[in-house]
Amino acid sequence: MRETPPKFNPAVLPVEFMKSFEHVDSDEPRHFLYPGQVFVTRDPITISTILGSCAAICLWDRHKRVGGMNHYLLPEGLGDGPNRLRYGNVANPELLERVLALGCETRNLQAKIFGGSSAFAVDLSQSVGSRNVELAESFLRSAGIPVVEREVSGKHGRRLFFQIFDGVTKIKSFDQL
Repeated sequence: MRETPPKFNPAVLPVEFMKSFEHVDSDEPRHFLYPGQVFVTRDPITISTILGSCAAICLWDRHKRVGGMNHYLLPEGLGDGPNRLRYGNVANPELLERVLALGCETRNLQAKIFGGSSAFAVDLSQSVGSRNVELAESFLRSAGIPVVEREVSGKHGRRLFFQIFDGVTKIKSFDQL
């Protein structure tokens, strides 16, 4: 019987390994977003992260050219404590609040959703990845923010790049890294 090699799951990577994704041969200003973090900025930089079953929402104000991203691991959890941004029910409102604090208006925001792969799930509709994506879609719908792009689900990890200066996102599948 032939063994199948284990699938790559970025959600379980140690921080030391994740740091290797930070370095990119570029002089362009960048910020690497770890799981359980939210980052917003006015600066014309590129935010990057890696996603498996985790989800990320990118918010961008097309008029002010301001934006941000979150990266959450699980759809729901406690709203307090040092790891509270690991949960979508906390990280999504936090991202919106921080973008609005930079002077953005909800009516000028557009959203992009990424991640939510389900490499190990038998029932894809109940996988953590699917639930993370459903939460993102529900949150944005209730906030009245249109989703203009999404790359979700599947059975592969992704590396996401979000350019704040123009709102452009780029995705690389893990098999392309």
